Amino acid sequence: MLTRRGFAGFASCALCSLTGFLATDAGAQTPPAATPGVKRKVLGQTEGPAPGYVTITAEVEIEPGVLVGRHTHPGIESGYVLEGEIELPIEGQPTRVLKAGDGFQVPPGVPHAGSKSGAKPVRIVSTYIVEKGKPLASPA
Repeated sequence: MLTRRGFAGFASCALCSLTGFLATDAGAQTPPAATPGVKRKVLGQTEGPAPGYVTITAEVEIEPGVLVGRHTHPGIESGYVLEGEIELPIEGQPTRVLKAGDGFQVPPGVPHAGSKSGAKPVRIVSTYIVEKGKPLASPA
């Protein structure tokens, strides 16, 4: 069983792999390098909604057993679980187990993580509205 302390210990040294965008320029057009256990596809990217911001929509598939380290984004993340389930601890909020049909929002700069257990992968679509020119995700 993974305890909060054990998860926090792992997360402190793990890379941000939920989105696989660690240290990727939010204004970049090319997707990031592959992360083991995580498949991602950028569905769209556009300037705005305000000067200095970019909106990125991505589909992410996370395999069972993948633990996602604590990370932050320089803007809001809004996500929707297409299939499967994932545990999503967001700092300052109770940990949630998200299932197909559930949505979530992560405020700008708020550390969050994730763990995927069970036999099936989880598929998520997330939209990020982030500051242009900053890494889309940074370890927390």
